[in-house]
Amino acid sequence: MRKLTTLVAAVATAAGLGLAAAPVSAGTENAAAAPYCGLVWGSLTKSGGALSADPITDIRAGRHDCYDRLVVDIDGGENGFTVSYVDTVYAEGTGDPIPLRGGAFLAISVLNPAYDEGGATYDPANPAELVNVTGWQTFRQAAWGGSFEGYTTIGLGVRARLPFRVFSLAGPGTDSRVVIDVAHKW
Repeated sequence: MRKLTTLVAAVATAAGLGLAAAPVSAGTENAAAAPYCGLVWGSLTKSGGALSADPITDIRAGRHDCYDRLVVDIDGGENGFTVSYVDTVYAEGTGDPIPLRGGAFLAISVLNPAYDEGGATYDPANPAELVNVTGWQTFRQAAWGGSFEGYTTIGLGVRARLPFRVFSLAGPGTDSRVVIDVAHKW
């Protein structure tokens, strides 16, 4: 009876203060909220693969229901990457800061060159805008950071520090891809 009296007093006090209690379903007091779209990626640094001479041939992007995607195409099956949130993305070779739009910045280091013995294998028409992401939910800008001594840098400006994943895909044929997905929200 004492617990009931205390509960009634608390509810009356809350009502007097204009506070409303949210109903709690039985068994859900300790249940965690389901992750957005089932994504459980996190926002810490991700890396994999190894340095390779197989060159980058293209950079493209796509929109999906739960995330925006950046794809780096490679002429060959070997690739590696390191991707992390940073305060500033710096260009390969020069160390100059790369201006980016967005509330957070991903430094994408692909462990493949954008050149081979014949010259450039990927030479963006507009280094400041590798892909058109106008109006996208998460991406704000993808910018070229250059390729030097086998390492290639891409700066990706995003709306906020959101969960992301990075992985490699084989194909088509003997080619491969490095894929960076950034969620639309947590």
